[in-house]
Amino acid sequence: MIEAVMHAVVLAFGLILPLGVQNVFVFQQGAYQRSYWRALPVVLTACLCDTLLITFAVTGVSVLVLTSPLFKVILLSVGVVFLLYMGWITWKSKSNNASEQTEAFSFKRQVIFAASVSLLNPHAIMDTIGVIGVSSLQYSGLEKVAFSVACICVSWIWFASLALAGRVFGRIDSSGKLMVLLNKISAVIMWGVAIYLAKSMFS
Repeated sequence: MIEAVMHAVVLAFGLILPLGVQNVFVFQQGAYQRSYWRALPVVLTACLCDTLLITFAVTGVSVLVLTSPLFKVILLSVGVVFLLYMGWITWKSKSNNASEQTEAFSFKRQVIFAASVSLLNPHAIMDTIGVIGVSSLQYSGLEKVAFSVACICVSWIWFASLALAGRVFGRIDSSGKLMVLLNKISAVIMWGVAIYLAKSMFS
């Protein structure tokens, strides 16, 4: 069981560490919100969405759904459009001054956007199914449960820490210039992923 847990921890961190749309949004809200607690909606939503995806992947539900070629095309198409839109919004993001809180999303917007970048991101979904789902096949019974719980725990710890790191970064970057630069880089990454997904539809 310890081996399954360690495997899950390494695997989950390997998938979640790269800079992606979901991570960027959680970090941004951590930086833009006036306090860490105001960023909890985005943290909890991201965690719950990841928990849902991991559960689907481990139980095999997602594999059954994605066996439909039509569903894959629809998922990728929605993902491309959404990533292009999110890239544009992120590119236009302004600095985080004390007098300017336009990028600090409300509770409702945090939940909607966090759910969108989590569940409408085909790249993340494919990773979850292709890596975590397939890796879980080697376990059964309590070992499979331990593997799943460990993956979920890594996700919760990561997003909570990411928002906290964003909060610290926001305090250090009082002028907002570094955050603007990060937003530009993030937007380019989102557009790059969108182009990659678009190409994969025609490959």
